[in-house]
Amino acid sequence: MEHSTGQLALVTGASSGIGLELARLFATNGYDLVIVAEDDGIDAAAETLRTLGPMVESVQADLATRDGVDELWERVEATGRPLDAIAINAGVGVGGPFLSTDLEDEINLINLNITGAVHLAKYAVEQMADRGEGRILITSSIAAEMPAPFEAVYGASKAFLLSFAEALRNELKDTGVTVTALQPGPTDTNFFNRANMLDTKVGADKKDDPADVARDGFDAMMAGKDHVVAGSFKNKVQSTMAQVTPDKVTAEMHRKLSEPGSASKVKDRDRDANP
Repeated sequence: MEHSTGQLALVTGASSGIGLELARLFATNGYDLVIVAEDDGIDAAAETLRTLGPMVESVQADLATRDGVDELWERVEATGRPLDAIAINAGVGVGGPFLSTDLEDEINLINLNITGAVHLAKYAVEQMADRGEGRILITSSIAAEMPAPFEAVYGASKAFLLSFAEALRNELKDTGVTVTALQPGPTDTNFFNRANMLDTKVGADKKDDPADVARDGFDAMMAGKDHVVAGSFKNKVQSTMAQVTPDKVTAEMHRKLSEPGSASKVKDRDRDANP
């Protein structure tokens, strides 16, 4: 990447969805970019973002691996520029009963959502704290607020990220580095298809626009807020209720949304109610 007078931001999971929309917002607010994703769509995303004016470095790497995170950070350092902001957004879900989901899929989820996020955050925090400035956005979920049956490992990973972000924020409060947790609800991305959840109520229901979710997260990060429940008002109500409702109750609520086959059950009920 050539030298630029603009600031530099790193966005993970930036080939589509919330990550791509976050990258757009950085691009339109004076940031050059390093963007990364595992899939080859990251190069097309970079071409699109360059039309908005910034310099964009694209990296195709698997952040579920140590080598992938190290490769990404080497590319960041190769720019010769300090990192002003980072959106740790890459993540994956696995839907279905834990009794029958594939163990390797669950381990990969942990490696990407948790281990990769911590690994990358370590590099970013060290550099930013040393400079005395920086902004960190970590994508968690409203699923972090409650047990998540049929997304047991995914929900736990998002609870980890929320706790991690809040703890980091407290540790770094006197360093000039801010940490913001982004908590989306169901969002119109490829998440539910990849997680094998299209036959669930949450997979079939209306979802938030990723551009709106990204805007909420970006604005909260720029304002230095600790967290933001993004998207629809329904998400904010659900998050608030989860904080005052027993876990046993919220687990049952989540089960009705994420249980395999729940989408067809809803359709059958609606058809019976409106013959």
